Amino acid sequence: VQLQASGGGLVQAGGSLRLSCAVSGGTFSRQTVGWFRQAPGKEREFVAAVFRGTNTYLADSVKGRFTISRDNGKNTVYLIMNSLRPEDTAVYYCAADPSIILSSIRFSRSYGHWGQGTLVTVSS
Repeated sequence: VQLQASGGGLVQAGGSLRLSCAVSGGTFSRQTVGWFRQAPGKEREFVAAVFRGTNTYLADSVKGRFTISRDNGKNTVYLIMNSLRPEDTAVYYCAADPSIILSSIRFSRSYGHWGQGTLVTVSS
């Protein structure tokens, strides 16, 4: 399974971005796909995930601002980020795995396949 993350960039606080994660190989509909982020000097943290169906999960820090969705026809997962804050600045990674159980969806170690990351910078 290969993942390609894209859509990062520089945006002012309050702005919006849409990240895309294109997944190839494997059976996309069976993959749980998650987004994680890592800011300089900080540990990688969970942002959002969409389970094998359409159930979605968001970190408390992004609820009400971010949305995750999947398009099975395009083998792509989107992270729509609104009302961005400077503290959202990080490298964003998408990850996938077909074997994740629901209780493990927020843990990076649960995901066996990772994309290369895309940088999001939010200026104040």
